[in-house]
Amino acid sequence: MRFVWVALVASQLLGCASWRADKDAPAAAGPVAQTPWARASLPQVEGTPWQHLPLPGKRATQFDPVQANGRAAMAVTADASASMLRKQVHVPADALGPLSFSWKVPALIAGADMAARDADDAPVRLVLAFEGDRSRFSAKNAMLSELARALTGEEMPYATLMYVWCNSRAPGTVIFNPRTDRIRKIVVESGAAGLGQWRDYERDVRADFVRAFGEEPGALLAVGIMTDSDNTGSRVQAWYGPLDLRTRTQAAR
Repeated sequence: MRFVWVALVASQLLGCASWRADKDAPAAAGPVAQTPWARASLPQVEGTPWQHLPLPGKRATQFDPVQANGRAAMAVTADASASMLRKQVHVPADALGPLSFSWKVPALIAGADMAARDADDAPVRLVLAFEGDRSRFSAKNAMLSELARALTGEEMPYATLMYVWCNSRAPGTVIFNPRTDRIRKIVVESGAAGLGQWRDYERDVRADFVRAFGEEPGALLAVGIMTDSDNTGSRVQAWYGPLDLRTRTQAAR
């Protein structure tokens, strides 16, 4: 299934003054699938190549593959912009194992608040999209899904889970997206203490999904990275290390 994460697209569009693309948007990285970072990210997970995904009506974030402190990395610069790199996958829920990732953030976004519609920016996000029973959508989410279908030709995911760095909320906090409760964020880093250094994580995706949504996850459909500063109109930089998702079979070895 061709998957473009229309939950994020639609929720962003609801707050856009214009749906027209910005002609002055910075270019994305070249063939993302050929970069060392892309080749090192999710190498054991079958799916489509990593691709740049612009969001309608938004300036595109700049993605540049680099070597940083001895590791393949993706350098990201958001200048009043929002877009993402994403990879379509299909990992059954019973195969979900630990997810390892890393990032480096030199500075937080002043005034950002991921619980507020007009300030929902983040220096780093790791985004996971899941399938599920859309007949359980509320009337609001069903309408949002139809909006997404009308704008993109695709329905929004059943659920989207993000790992984020927050300005002030404590690690472990679950933040609901201000436009739809089908997007929820788990804070894994907070405040300025870890700025300017690589931060490494390993997360139990299934347990985190249950904690955030109160139910078992469906299959994992897509994984992506996103740095956005469109709501605050600011400029922010970050670096992402390679991602590694092991299945339960691989994790037991």
